[in-house]
Formats: sequence, structure tokens, C-alpha cells
Amino acid sequence: MTDTKFVHRQPLMSCAQVRALDQFLIEEQRIPGYELMNRAGTASFRHLQHCWPEARHILVICGTGNNGGDGWIVARCALEAGFTVNVALVGDTSRVTGDARTAMETFLAVGPDFHRWTDGRPPQTQDVDVIVDALLGIGPRGALRARHEAVINEINAWNLPVLSLDAPSGLDADCGQPTPVAVRACHTLTFIGAKKGLYTGQAGDYTGGVTLAALGAEPAEGQGCQADAYLMHRNHLLTTLPRRGVAHHKGRSGHVLIIGGNQGYTGAAILAARAALRTGAGLVSLASQAATVNAAAIAQPEIMARAVDNPQALAAMVAAASVVVIGPGLGQDTWAHMCLASAVERGKRVVFDADALNLLAHHPGSVAEVPDVVYTPHPGEAGRMLNQSTTQINADRFAALAQLIASWQGVHVLKGWGTLVGCAQGPVATCPYGNPAMAVGGMGDVLAGVLGGLMAQGMPSREAAEAGVAIHGLSGDRARAAIGSLGLLPSDLIEQLPSVITEILAGQ
Repeated sequence: MTDTKFVHRQPLMSCAQVRALDQFLIEEQRIPGYELMNRAGTASFRHLQHCWPEARHILVICGTGNNGGDGWIVARCALEAGFTVNVALVGDTSRVTGDARTAMETFLAVGPDFHRWTDGRPPQTQDVDVIVDALLGIGPRGALRARHEAVINEINAWNLPVLSLDAPSGLDADCGQPTPVAVRACHTLTFIGAKKGLYTGQAGDYTGGVTLAALGAEPAEGQGCQADAYLMHRNHLLTTLPRRGVAHHKGRSGHVLIIGGNQGYTGAAILAARAALRTGAGLVSLASQAATVNAAAIAQPEIMARAVDNPQALAAMVAAASVVVIGPGLGQDTWAHMCLASAVERGKRVVFDADALNLLAHHPGSVAEVPDVVYTPHPGEAGRMLNQSTTQINADRFAALAQLIASWQGVHVLKGWGTLVGCAQGPVATCPYGNPAMAVGGMGDVLAGVLGGLMAQGMPSREAAEAGVAIHGLSGDRARAAIGSLGLLPSDLIEQLPSVITEILAGQ
């Protein structure tokens, strides 16, 4: 249902921007509000039929606002199609006004009476195939009323398939957090503009699959409606990834230096180095401890590994590199501090990951002279960089990313479900790829290596960060398809990198 012109990078909008676009359509485009409501309700019923083609009995849960109006139209469409339809209204009929009231009265003119959901008397769900959640939609921000919280808990307890309209009720569609509970939908059909909070935070546990019904709107149309975020799409990478001519040689693909692999953390640095190689870097060196050097020679002989124990030895390796990736298995001891100081003093392009971020949190001035930086924090590391808790970071990931950008100059990759990529210029990129099977130690080290490999091949840091995150997620999805949802290892993902990149470059 998404307009084809936006297939590469779907714009993502705040709820306020979508409301402004809705008003623009009504006031400037002269589309009546009830017409938009009809489009939303009709699209929702068609989506329900697509998702559950065998369904014949639906229960529509309506609130008193316009989201409820959408629900009344779904109920009317289903009734006209021969469905068995039950509607439950949460709230008093006197609060149903405007277009929503017109939708309610139109249904009642041809349909049965509805259930008035009062405290302690939920509707019957016997033989119901699908529940339509038209309770709150994007609704007001803030904590739910006790009545709505009770209704949402009841819906979730039924354990029936749910289609949510616009957004799962109770989910903050700006940041992707429940307030404090939300409907757990199987599918969400969102209207006019894709809300950015549906693609990050905890939203994935509530939305199910998300589809946009634009209802005739142009996502960036209208004053003040310009999207400040977008959803990544693999097709866009076709225009950004480096290509190789017939006479290409290793010198043109850059030299990545991985710094890490302290005692007890051998694997992290080797994973990052292997990922850089599989992403296409011409040369990959590893500056590490002796035990890690020996392990690297066995695990991947193409890694040029050296043990370093003094700044002079490390400085020479940094000087020879195109890009430095520091942090995988770095630790936070004296050796780690020495490595960090040496990594930044030559002014090379740097990817800071893992313990390098933890060290920087205590010594922010260390990066003052580094001209081209990518940071890859998970929420815990981001919290340390901003002197906040992980809970505060997760409460609004877009706001946290904005704070990171304001506090730490460079490109930031805020990892997690719906990884965010941003810098001081341009909109935020949100990643739709990846899966829960990737929740295992070492995946972040692989991502750091991928970013280093792309940057070494000449990609600008912002483009490399977005491409690397997308490729990492796509490779994780490919690995899960091959192996399954449990037991997927970072090494499995690394093996998928070349084929994923090759397919993207081939336009597949």
C-alpha cells in the first residue's frame, strides 16, 4: 500500500507531523474528514481479509475518538461482506462526536446494536476469528487511563489474532514504548504517514507486521510535514555501495586496523577482523595481545595480526591503516588506555565500539582531534556516554540519538531493535532488518568490522554506517533462514556477508 516512489527509503514521521498532514489534506486538498475515515476503514477491512482470508466473525473494539470511527467503518464493511460482526464501545456514546459519530450511526442504521463495555463486563469472544483494535490509535501521549489499561489487558488475555488500526492502542507511536501496556497485535495498518515509533524501541513486540495505507497523502506534503527520519531499504544501497572495475586491486579497497582482543576477549577482535575481510576490505590488520595473535593465525590466516605492548608499535600500525576500528574485546585496563590514546593521535578515520566507548565516556576529550568518527553504542554504552541509565535511553531512542549527536560530534549508530543511524546533518535512518536470533554476544563486533570494511573502501562515514547496519541485519536474516531461530552465531552471519552484498549490487 506504500507509494512506489518511496520504496527505497520510506519516510517516517512523528504523530504531530501526521496530524498536521491530516489537517492539510482536509483544509488544503479539500478532502472531507469523513472521506479520509472511510478510506481508512475500507483499507483496514481489505487488509484484514488479506491477512486472515478464512475469517468470518470479527469483534471490533471502538474508542470514542476518530480511531473508533475507523473501527465502525470496518464493522460496516464486514457486515456488508456477510461477516458476523460484534462491536464493543469503550466509553459513553455521548463522547462519540463529529465524523466518528457519523460512522457509528451509519453502522447502526444497517447493523446490530453494540456492546457497551463497562468495567467488569467485557464482550463475548466465543467463535471470534479476529479482533480489530480501534480503541486509541496514536491517541494522546502519556499514561493510559485505568479503564483503557484494563481493556488492553483483557484484549491481550484473549490470545486471539488482532489487527490494530493506526497503532496498537497504548503504544506511543513516537518512541515505540507501551504506556505502560499496549495491545499485542499480529498486524498494524497505519494511516497517512508511517509513524517512526512503530519501527524501533519495544514496538516490535506489539505491532506485528506494519503496513502503511497513505490514503492518498504525499508523505512530505504540506508545510511542517517534512519527515525527519526514514526506513532503510536494501534497494537504496545499490546507489551507495562501492563497485569494482576489472583492474581493481587490494590497494583500492583500503586497509582496516582492528584494535582489541585483550586477555579473555580474543574472539571479539577476530570476529571484527573476519567481518571486515568478508565485507571487502583489501587488507585487515589486528593489533592485539599475543594470545589473540596466535588464535587469529589459526582462525583466519588472512588477518595480519601483531602483538603490541607499547605506543610506538601501535602508532606504526595506525599510520599504515585507512580506517581504525577500536573496541572489540579491548577491555578497560592500562593496555586498553594505551591503545585508545594511540588510535586517535594520528587523525585517522575511526570506528569506536564496545569498551572504546566505555573509555571515551570517562575521557570525552580524547576524540577532539579525530576528524571522522563513527560510534556504535548499544543502549547501555549510550547511557554511559550521556551519563544516563539504560532505561532513560530506551524510553525514547530518537531523543537519545539526538543527545548523542549533540554531545559527541560524528556519526552515531544506536543499536537495538530498529537500529538508528544519524549525524548532525540529515534525517535519521531506521533499520527494518535483523531478528531475535541475533541476540548473542559478538554480533556487535561483527557490525564494527563491517563498518570498518565499508569505510576502508572509500564510503563516507554516514553512508557506510547506514549500509553496514542494513547489510548486517540482512545477513542475520539470511543466516536465520539457513540455521533457525536459536543457536545462530556471529560466525554464521559473517559467512552470509559476501552473498548479501553481491545480491544488492546485482539489484536482486
